[in-house]
Amino acid sequence: MDVLLLGASGRIGHRIANELLDRGHAVTGVSRSGEVDGVDDPDFEAVAGDATDADRIADLAAGRDAVASALGPSEDETVDALVSMAEAVVGGMREAGVDRLVWTGGAGGLEVAPGTRLVDTEEFPDEWEPVARAAIDAFEVFREADDIRWSYVAPAALIEPGERTGEYRTAEGELVADEDGDSYISMEDFAIAFVDELESGDAVHTYLGTGY
Repeated sequence: MDVLLLGASGRIGHRIANELLDRGHAVTGVSRSGEVDGVDDPDFEAVAGDATDADRIADLAAGRDAVASALGPSEDETVDALVSMAEAVVGGMREAGVDRLVWTGGAGGLEVAPGTRLVDTEEFPDEWEPVARAAIDAFEVFREADDIRWSYVAPAALIEPGERTGEYRTAEGELVADEDGDSYISMEDFAIAFVDELESGDAVHTYLGTGY
């Protein structure tokens, strides 16, 4: 596939780029600066782009097979930028005629019990709540985009750099946790889960939780 990867310069983004490249896909990585560290492959091109600019997204997505996103608000943006990004990506994809999207979502909207989302639990850190609720608002943008074959792939409650084991579990709309109640995944294994979904399309129009 020829994939446009938004947010390629981030910690998760460059891991997704490398996972795609290792599987033989061509990747155009988008960052605000046009620079992406940690990726060195002849099938990779780094370009500059504003993910809130639908016209720029359309230009970059034209002729590609899919759009992938590891976007998040930068330090100088409010968390509401996530919603603007979601709207711009959907609009740009429609303009470009590309209908496959896999988006790195947030775990906050996943259920930990029937009717109870992670973000609504007492244990959820207050400092994470604004970005978690913005991510849920962004998800609502995709839920209304029936013409886009989107998959909203969320990590576990805790995601950090770690080992690439190739092992993970998924659950539709639910937080993935182990038998001790711990919810964790390495960035490397999240990248595997993300690219697996991009390739398979098994969870189209789905909020998919990942973890061990």
